[in-house]
Amino acid sequence: MGVMRKALFLTVLMMISGLAGCFGGDDDENNDEIVAVFTYSPATNIRAGQTIDFDARDSLPSGVALTYKWDFDGDNSIDATGRMTDWSYPETGEYTVELIVSDGSKSQSTTKTLTIVDATALPPTAEITSFSSDEDCEGEDVDEGNYIHIWICDLDKTMSDRVTAGEVDVELDASDSTSGSSEDYVSKYHWDLDLEFDADGDGDAKNDNDLEGQTVEWKDVKPGEYEIGLTITNGKGLTDSDDIKVHVSYGASWLDFEIGRKTSSDPNQLDFDFTVHYDNDAGNTVRKVVGKLMYPAKDSPCVIGAECQGRIDLVSFNEEGDEATSTEPSEDSQYDNRDSGCDSEKHCIEQTLSSYIFTDSEADSTYGDGDWTMMVSNNQTYTQQVDHYMLLLIYK
Repeated sequence: MGVMRKALFLTVLMMISGLAGCFGGDDDENNDEIVAVFTYSPATNIRAGQTIDFDARDSLPSGVALTYKWDFDGDNSIDATGRMTDWSYPETGEYTVELIVSDGSKSQSTTKTLTIVDATALPPTAEITSFSSDEDCEGEDVDEGNYIHIWICDLDKTMSDRVTAGEVDVELDASDSTSGSSEDYVSKYHWDLDLEFDADGDGDAKNDNDLEGQTVEWKDVKPGEYEIGLTITNGKGLTDSDDIKVHVSYGASWLDFEIGRKTSSDPNQLDFDFTVHYDNDAGNTVRKVVGKLMYPAKDSPCVIGAECQGRIDLVSFNEEGDEATSTEPSEDSQYDNRDSGCDSEKHCIEQTLSSYIFTDSEADSTYGDGDWTMMVSNNQTYTQQVDHYMLLLIYK
């Protein structure tokens, strides 16, 4: 009997050991987190009696058998089942919709609030007022269009401040928006200052409430290209949205300064730093960067018989220190040909960095965006005077 009991015990023990891996595998599969997600259409301006389509196909985990239960009126009873369904509300008001997703052993729910408006209500019209600065930093008129274009101008900066870092407050105006009818009014103005970032984490990057009001001030905006949105709601609960591009360009200038002579074979260089953005995904793309410099064609005073030809250049480097472009000519005689369009007895040079150069590709002619430096470079063995240097970051 003792031998038989021992054999039976060993048999049972082996069976349990063999099933242990099976039990463990089931536990691993059931550890997938359930996430209840649903969308509905139409997403706004839902009218009494209108059919609303609900879709829970984005719920997780995928590839697992899940059940879907819907409560459309907040009474804790199940009104419908299935991944996709529809519903309508005969009366106006706010309704809480709950979705419960289950895999049979555990479940997770999520809720959203729907606003149902009168079937005959008229929607509002959202409109952001477009405008441009009167002049750019060179005194030229700025084009206007269906956008906002503002120039920041830091003119006559000191030589101790050779960094282009400006900010501006932008006034946003929605006063051209309308309520839908003369008997209605706009009750809410919500501004989303970044249509690529979901600040409130609700899954919709275009409905964040960053600022409120018909006219608001967007503070401390740096040079760049932005897309912002406006959503308004009228007294009937109907909404409408508008978006607009905001371009903030920048210009800085330095007047009447000297640059020391070159030493040995190396030119003497003054750094002027700037940050430039080229991000296609975010829609923040610089159009071009321009450096303009004017200096005396001949050094003064000039000793008879001496070479007094001015030789100043602009050289640009990306944040890795790679030289992207330079105005230095291949032959010294070409320094004599810089008087076109320039003041009398002056020489002028201009360096333009197109948007392509700031892209990040495998091509040798692109250098990426980020922190850049444009250097004023003295290629003469004596100190030279600079009359005017301007650096422009143009985003429109």
